[in-house]
Formats: sequence, structure tokens, C-alpha cells
Amino acid sequence: MSLAHEIRQLVKLAWPLLIAQVTQTLMGVSDTIMAGRVSATDMAAVAIASSIILPILFFLQGIILALPPIVSRLDGARKVEEIPEKGQQTLWLSLFMSVPLALCYFLVPQLAELMNMEPELERITLEYLQYMLLGMPAFAIYQVLRQYCEGLSVTRPSMIIMFVGLMINIPANYVFIYGKLGVPAFGGAGCGIATALVFTGMMVCTWAYTHYSRKMSRYPFFNRWYAPRLSEIMEIVRLGLPIAMTILFEVSLFSVVALLLAPFGALIVASHQVALNFSALMFMIPLSIGLAVAIRVGYLLGEEKPLNARKSVHGAWIVGIGCALVTASISFLLRFQIAELYSNDAEVVRMAADLMFLAAVFQFSDAIQVISGCALRGYKDAKAMFYISFLSYWGVGLTTGCILGLTDWVVPKMAATGFWIGFIVGLTSAAIFLGWRLAYIQRVKEEEIITG
Repeated sequence: MSLAHEIRQLVKLAWPLLIAQVTQTLMGVSDTIMAGRVSATDMAAVAIASSIILPILFFLQGIILALPPIVSRLDGARKVEEIPEKGQQTLWLSLFMSVPLALCYFLVPQLAELMNMEPELERITLEYLQYMLLGMPAFAIYQVLRQYCEGLSVTRPSMIIMFVGLMINIPANYVFIYGKLGVPAFGGAGCGIATALVFTGMMVCTWAYTHYSRKMSRYPFFNRWYAPRLSEIMEIVRLGLPIAMTILFEVSLFSVVALLLAPFGALIVASHQVALNFSALMFMIPLSIGLAVAIRVGYLLGEEKPLNARKSVHGAWIVGIGCALVTASISFLLRFQIAELYSNDAEVVRMAADLMFLAAVFQFSDAIQVISGCALRGYKDAKAMFYISFLSYWGVGLTTGCILGLTDWVVPKMAATGFWIGFIVGLTSAAIFLGWRLAYIQRVKEEEIITG
């Protein structure tokens, strides 16, 4: 197969994933905006509770992300009869993790002893956490069914169902936050109720598609039920745990930087958040390409076509760098206009625009590292990605950021600018090391298949 063919296949897989990821991001945006319309306290409670619950959601999703490379490889190898069992073992694992989390609903009030907050802020925060925990099993089941479909190269339903979720989220927020249609006004805590309902709605929609779709009839998830098998579940954990930890490393890195910048004042933190928010939105593009290449690589390896898998990775790099060129240009040329969408404060806009110039620089490294990391998932080499990500993000990137941002060792303290230079250094290190590891794994796989 030609490189152009692989690029077409990747784009076909990636664009619905991109829209699904952006829509998922917009749900969080709608929660923040609608809670903020009630009061600053409600908005702050949603932000604090989200900082607690999001890492848990990302961890669950990371474990379940082991499923797409597993089922895509089986699909490529024409071992269709084994695919439903792999899906169900992942489902059992997700329930073993999410049901205990839901039962933590009754333990949340105990967190009040650990929080030093104003009474109203504390109440809203804890209620939001409780409602979100109740939605954990629905979220986990939805993710398993979504990754099952995506691993089989069926990505468009995720886009449609995520959009439906957003359409549920906004009116549900309206009803539960402001108290409409005879429902009491829950304020910011209503966002938690609305999100739990969205998780349930998306779970039902994905179940219906998986069960009744003609396209999925070849891979009948529900025709036969399999008991939990420890060996199968541990295989999923071995692949999924490094993915989950890698996601946590990246998410927590940006949270830690925000805390380290707090002593510099609200304007510095605000400018950092503006640049980070827009960069996160741009990151959805290479991430979607990466998710697509993980599926494609797994499928081609199942077909025992490692050279085509290599072409797929090369195609993903080409598309990713091309997209990075576009997003970097937007970030640079429109940096002041974009910053003005977030803030009316001239100083915040100026500082955020400076940081967005650095964001434009690291988008190339970011594209290469996330695509390479996702490709390694397709090769089932997630453990190396885990070690490299930790070394690059926390060892190289954060250390560089702390030296430049907090000390006068090399230059006078650069505050947020120093940490963003650290991001560039860390992401570039990740791109180099992950690219090297990927090249090595490709040679090994090609030799294994050639030698039989």
C-alpha cells in the first residue's frame, strides 16, 4: 500500500475522533460558563471539584484505552471470534474500578475535614463530587463500548454520540443549575448532576449502536457473556496502566505549574491559563491523529504487514506536522486576538500573547511526541512510553521550567515564560526519545514477522 493510501485511511479515522474530542472539551467549557453565571463561588466550586474528579476520569479512560490496539490487531489477524471476549473483559475491569468509586459517594462528606474552605464553597464542591461519582459506572461502560467501536475502525458514532451528549449537557445544566421545570436550583452542583446524566445518555446511545448497528454485527458484543478471567484482565491492565499513568503525568504537570506560578500573582496565573486553554484545544488535532494511528498500526500488525504499519506512522507524522504548521501559524499570527477572547485586562492579554508565541513553537514537538506515543500503543509497547513520558515531562521539562521560572541561576526569574520554555524542552525530549523507541520497535517487529 502507498503512503498516500495510509494518509487517506488515517484522515478517515481521525476527523470524527477530532470532533468528538473537541465536543468533549466544550462540555467542560459549558459547565464553567453556566456555573459562573450563578456566582463566583459556584464557578470556583466547579473548578476545584473538576481538578479532583478529572484525573480520576482520565485514569479510567487511560486503562480502557488498552482495548483499541488489542481488538484492532485481532481484527487485522481475522480472529473476529476473540474480539467480543476482549471487550467484555475490559468491561468487567471497568466495573471493578468504577463501582467502588461510585460507592465513595458516602465517603465524600469526610473530605470536609481536609478542606479549608468557606462553608458555601465547600458544600457546592462536595455535592458536585458526589453527583459525579454516581456517574462513574456509566462513564466507564460508555468508554469501553466507545473504544470497542473505535478499535474496530468505527469512529463516526463517537463523534455523533459525543455531540448528542453536548446537546444534553447544556439544557440539563440549565435545568439543574438554575432550577427549571419544577426542579430545585442546585447551583454549581447541578453541573455534576447534568454530567452524570450525560454519561448515562452516552452509555445508552453507544450500547444501542453496538448492539443494533449492522456495521457492528460482525463483532457481536452482547451475543454471549463471558465470566471475568484474571489472565485476560491482567493483560489489559499491563497495557492500560502505563497509558493511564502517562496521561496523568501530562495532566498533573500543567496543574503543578499553575500552583508554582501562584506566588507571582493572579495576572501571571491568568495569562498562563489563557495560553494553556487554547493550546489544549489545538492539541486535540495531533491527539486525534495519534488515536487513529494506534488503531491503524494494530490492524496492520494483525495482518502481519509491518512495513505498511511503518508507512502509516510516517503518514501520521506528515499529517501531524502539516497540521502543526497551520495551528502554530494561527497561534502566532492571531495571538493577541485570541487572548482578547479570554480577558479584557490589557496586561493579561499581553502576557498570554507572549506565552502563545512559545505555544506555537512547541506544537511541532507536541505533534511528533503524541503521535509517536500513540503509535507505540499500537505496537503494544506502552511501558516504554510511560518511562519516557515521566523522564521528559517531569525530569527534563519541569526541572528546566523551575530553574528558568523560579531561580536566578541562569537568567533572572522568568515566571510563566520560564515554565513554557520548559514545556518546549520537555516535549522536544519526549519527541526524540519516543521517535527513537518507535524506530527500534518497528525494526524488531519487522524482523519477527520476516523470520517467522
